Amino acid sequence: MLATSLSDAEARARKIKLIVFDVDGVLTDGGIWIFPAPAASATTGDHAAQMESKGGYAISSQTMIEAKGFNAHDGSGISLARLGGMKCAIVTKRISETVALRARDLRLEYVYMGQACKMQSVREMMAKEKIGLNEIAYVGDDVIDLPVMRVCGFAVAVANAREQVRAASHYVTPHEGGHGAARDAIEFILAAKGILEQTIEQYIDERNPLPATMDIGQGGI
Repeated sequence: MLATSLSDAEARARKIKLIVFDVDGVLTDGGIWIFPAPAASATTGDHAAQMESKGGYAISSQTMIEAKGFNAHDGSGISLARLGGMKCAIVTKRISETVALRARDLRLEYVYMGQACKMQSVREMMAKEKIGLNEIAYVGDDVIDLPVMRVCGFAVAVANAREQVRAASHYVTPHEGGHGAARDAIEFILAAKGILEQTIEQYIDERNPLPATMDIGQGGI
């Protein structure tokens, strides 16, 4: 990890407006499952066809589908980030309909798949959001993430990231990728901004509104 004190990490985190996540090994545990399927997805078929001659991007097949497992804690964390005034993005080298589905489920503002050069996507988001690198956090686990992590405002490595990635980070999450690491990063940033608890309370209120007619004195809660 970089020679970064807790106070410096918090100072960096306070400036963040956009959090960018890698997928495999960050939002998932890195496992990639291949299952038989009746047909290739129309959503990612074109992307896969463009990249089928290059290794490590996607399987272009009419009979297979790539599946991944995501963590519900991370999903809740995305909602907390949004309530805290931040936007979230996915930038990943692989192309997967499963990622597209999860991104739609979480209503992510930006989703980039098939991205070997991740800085290109980051620059595009910077232009759209009119923000600087110091306002971007990036959460990664492997060496493909280093170009962004070395220049962004707040670089986060998951607990089981490769050694080189941990060395380039300002903060290492307590949990491993796919097991709440993204939530760790989000909560650290919200805590640094001083709004973690109020954001959690707002999240609770939005999902569990107290009916106006409920008499809490009668054991309704």
